[in-house]
Amino acid sequence: MTVFTIGYEGLDIDTFMSSLGEHDIETVVDIRELPLSRKPGFSKKALASALNLSGIEYVHMADLGCPKPVRDRYREDGNWKRYTDGFRKYLKTQKAAIADLSDLVNSSNCVLLCYEADFNFCHRSMVANAVREHCGADVEHISSANTKTARLAGRQLACA
Repeated sequence: MTVFTIGYEGLDIDTFMSSLGEHDIETVVDIRELPLSRKPGFSKKALASALNLSGIEYVHMADLGCPKPVRDRYREDGNWKRYTDGFRKYLKTQKAAIADLSDLVNSSNCVLLCYEADFNFCHRSMVANAVREHCGADVEHISSANTKTARLAGRQLACA
């Protein structure tokens, strides 16, 4: 069993959907506290609709989003270590949500969704690690560099 993660930064909705298909994703678990986006197709209603039309379930788990005080402090000071310490402390209070997510990962091919392209600088990697610790799931991060669509587009750009 594997829990996937993906950030939609730099992706349009079609590339995003193709990436999900390439990894046989059945459920998108949105772990943004507030699932709003200025990018077309990535706000909660539009995203849930697009996913459902493609036969993919949409689940919003707001409790696994980064709380506003932690986000705000990071915006002010840019201190990643303080951010990760703050989020991990918060995540320890979300045992029931991690258990629920682990159950979902056991029953469906899931991807954790957030905005940030680089999983190394996104709370979704910490959530995925918490799932791994809870139920032993492997963690795989989907990035634009490891999707067929992005690889093909990259080759076309290199040849142009």
